[in-house]
Amino acid sequence: MTDAVAPRRPLALAIVLIVTGAVGWYAAFALTIDKIAVLTNPEADLDCNFSVIVQCGVNLGSWQGALLGFPNPLIGLGGFVAPIAVGVGLLAGATYARWFWIALNAGVAVAFAFCLWLAYQSIFNLGTLCPWCMLVWSMTIPMFWMLTLHNAREGRLGAGLIRAGDKLYPWVPVITFASYLVIAIIAQVRLDVLATLLV
Repeated sequence: MTDAVAPRRPLALAIVLIVTGAVGWYAAFALTIDKIAVLTNPEADLDCNFSVIVQCGVNLGSWQGALLGFPNPLIGLGGFVAPIAVGVGLLAGATYARWFWIALNAGVAVAFAFCLWLAYQSIFNLGTLCPWCMLVWSMTIPMFWMLTLHNAREGRLGAGLIRAGDKLYPWVPVITFASYLVIAIIAQVRLDVLATLLV
C-alpha cells in the first residue's frame, strides 16, 4: 500500500504574498504617519518630499488621496494583512477552498486596478510621483500577476485559462518588469522626471 502524495505547496507564491504584503503594509504605514504629520502641522516638511515632482505632500492633500472619504493608506493597512496571512498559511501547509482563492484574487484585482487609477491620477492630474505610493504600486503589481496566473494554471479561474496560466506563470518576473517599464516611460514622457532629479 502506497501513501498518497500530498499536493505540492506553492512556496514561491507564499513568499511573494508575504514579501509584497509586508513591504506594501510598511509603505501604507509610512503614508499614514505622513498624513498624521500633515494634519498636525500643515507646514510639516515630509521626508518623502524630494522635489516638486517626487513628493507625497500633494497626493496626501488631494481628493484622490482620500477617495472613500478617509486617507487611502488606511485601506492599505487593512488590505495588505490578507496576503501576508495567506502566505504564512501556505508555508504552514494550509489549503484553501476555490471560493477563497477567487475572493482573494478579486480583492487583489481591485487593489491592482486602484493602483493603476492612482498612478494615472498622480502622473496626469497631480503631476507628482509619491515615493511611498510608488512602493505600494510596485508591490501590488507582482502580487496581482503571480496570484492571478497561479489561480489560472490551477484551474480556479476556469478550465479555459489553465493553459495560458501554465505558460505565463514562469514569466511573472518579466511581466512585472514590463508593467514597471510602461509606468516609468509614461511618467518620464509626461513629467520629465529625470530632468528634475538632475537639477
